[in-house]
Amino acid sequence: MVYETTLMIETELPLPFTVADGTAVALGTVMKLSDPLTAAPHSSADDTFAGIAAAEKIASDGKTSLALFRGGWHKMTLSGNVTAGDAVVLDTQLNTVKAATSANPAGDMVGIALENGATSETIMVEVRPGVANPFI
Repeated sequence: MVYETTLMIETELPLPFTVADGTAVALGTVMKLSDPLTAAPHSSADDTFAGIAAAEKIASDGKTSLALFRGGWHKMTLSGNVTAGDAVVLDTQLNTVKAATSANPAGDMVGIALENGATSETIMVEVRPGVANPFI
């Protein structure tokens, strides 16, 4: 898979979310949130972040639950420049993040960049969904 995330330090246990039986999900896929407590691979910029797949899910395997990391330190790929300490949100390409702007509500926040980086580089991100947007 292109740009999968990699868990580097686990700080909390993954939590179960509902997923569609027909959906395939690779380990490390960044997932978007929908109601009720449902996740799917993110597909557009500024999707609401649900978490990061803690396991692989095979399409049509009969399973409708998948554990997602909503914490921890993960290596993630950038889309654009980020400075350590920036809040990051999902970008258009699957499994990429970018610096947050004033247009991003707190629900879009993936976490905090722990390193500086530029487009296509991987950096360490402290995953903390809903962390306050410093621009609001």
